[in-house]
Amino acid sequence: MEGTNPVNKKLAAALSGGAVLVLALSGCSSDNGNEKLNSWAKSVCDAVQPQAKKIEDANAAIQKETSDNSKPADVQSTDSQAFQDMSDAYKAIGAAVNKAGAPAVSGGAKKQKDAVKELNDISGSYADLKKQVDKLDTKDQAKFADGLKGIATQLDKLSQSGSDALKKLEEGEVGKAMAKQPTCKSASASPAAAKN
Repeated sequence: MEGTNPVNKKLAAALSGGAVLVLALSGCSSDNGNEKLNSWAKSVCDAVQPQAKKIEDANAAIQKETSDNSKPADVQSTDSQAFQDMSDAYKAIGAAVNKAGAPAVSGGAKKQKDAVKELNDISGSYADLKKQVDKLDTKDQAKFADGLKGIATQLDKLSQSGSDALKKLEEGEVGKAMAKQPTCKSASASPAAAKN
């Protein structure tokens, strides 16, 4: 029974949604802004870009593993590494937003604090998914497929929830300042996030 592929595709689809979270950090308009805010946006965008790439690569690795008729052990090692990379990437983005300080806008400190907490929570969720993947029984394909299904469901929830604080962080002037940064533009490769 080749039961992992449909489940794996669900996993890949759920993962693609997760990548949108990081792209929420890329604003999509332009303004004159202020120097202080532009400097803040540059420091965050410069840090986000390599992490967005890492998340994209992790997604691509899982997508590739789903398109082949892969062995459970291969799927497990690919997914495990991808979740680890995503966890590291979100943690690094959280650290970058934390290090940048509060953006120079009304309520900036709260927006920054909430976004950092959210990014760290997302990082923790991916670390938890990695542990779950590592525990799956690759010798029993049916059990493995069931385990993957459970992980895909959690991923789905993760990709749909949790980007509220990021959206709030990049509202208004902050988003406009970020939109002007070349590194945020290039981090925003997704068609949904790239509308100007």
